[in-house]
Amino acid sequence: MKPKFYITTTVAGTLFFFEGQPRLWKEKFDVCAISSEKEELVAFAEGEGIKYKYMPMHREISLVSDAINLFRFIWLFIKDRPFIVHGNTPKASVLSMIAARVTGRPVRIYMCHGLRYETTSGILRKFLKAMEWLSCHCATQVICVSHGVLEHLVGDGLCPNRKGILVGYGSAGGIDTNHFSREAIQDIPDVRDELGLSRDAFVFCFVGRVVRDKGVNELVAAFNRLSCEKSSIYLLLIGPQEKKLDPVNEETQNIINNNPNIIALGHQTDVRPFLRASDAFVLPSYREGLGQVLLEANAMGVPCIASDIIGPRDVIEPGQNGELVESRSVDSLYIKMREWVENPMKVRSLSLSCRQYIMERYTTKTVRNTYYKFYCKITDN
Repeated sequence: MKPKFYITTTVAGTLFFFEGQPRLWKEKFDVCAISSEKEELVAFAEGEGIKYKYMPMHREISLVSDAINLFRFIWLFIKDRPFIVHGNTPKASVLSMIAARVTGRPVRIYMCHGLRYETTSGILRKFLKAMEWLSCHCATQVICVSHGVLEHLVGDGLCPNRKGILVGYGSAGGIDTNHFSREAIQDIPDVRDELGLSRDAFVFCFVGRVVRDKGVNELVAAFNRLSCEKSSIYLLLIGPQEKKLDPVNEETQNIINNNPNIIALGHQTDVRPFLRASDAFVLPSYREGLGQVLLEANAMGVPCIASDIIGPRDVIEPGQNGELVESRSVDSLYIKMREWVENPMKVRSLSLSCRQYIMERYTTKTVRNTYYKFYCKITDN
């Protein structure tokens, strides 16, 4: 009988970070995914050929609901006796790690995808740090998606050094370099033609939620300043705007609405054509676990300007696939963006090397195999 491997997330959408991995895991394990969002959970489980169990969790704090789900986890683990419990995302991690600890599950893995408390303060910060400490305390291993996340978890006293692990170069699932390639979208119309952008124009691109935490206020301010000096430059903003949760400030919204060189395109199901149309990708975020979108841009041959913070600091190798700028600094971002516009040969040189950089470290095949060997080693021990 194969040992049972239960992977948990608060919402099923997060499971798709692991797409392709459970198909490999099930060669040695009896794999089951546990999450909310039943339709997405079923779609993921059926696509991977694994079992699933629906758990109605919520991202927000709900003492009654959380207590009920904790007892559901405890009862499930008593009944099914999984060998490995693999917790992901804050709510599912803390509940499943406590339940796995209480029921004596031998391998309790907490995967930390990022540090939410970084951009908070006061009571909320203390609460989020307490959740991290509890998840780490109940786990037998804590896998971090980047060296920076590991360093800060340990440095902040939330995770014992002996538990912290970086598998390979980090990342939860790597990047599908066959999908994220220019060859894969040869038949898709050129975005520059559709938007009426000339071949000589310098195009910056941002992909993500259009919110404060992603550094959009600074990005728009820096670009607006630069566009007053340089006429043939554009900024593509790809992603949904959130009016209630962490919205951009009013000045930023006014600039987005009135600067004709800023093209806000909202959510896009396929970002590859927009990356292909870009000369540079910009991610001035305040907080990232790794920065998956940086891998996507690099795989498309687009060099990146990113904040010098946890995550991007581990992905960006200055002079090879991009450069780092001071976080939350309009001036630092503006200076680097202007430098790239004025030195297209430098940008071209970076674009030629950034895909190879990703190929050597973050392909899905490499990441999947590295994690599979890690899980097999745990079982064999």
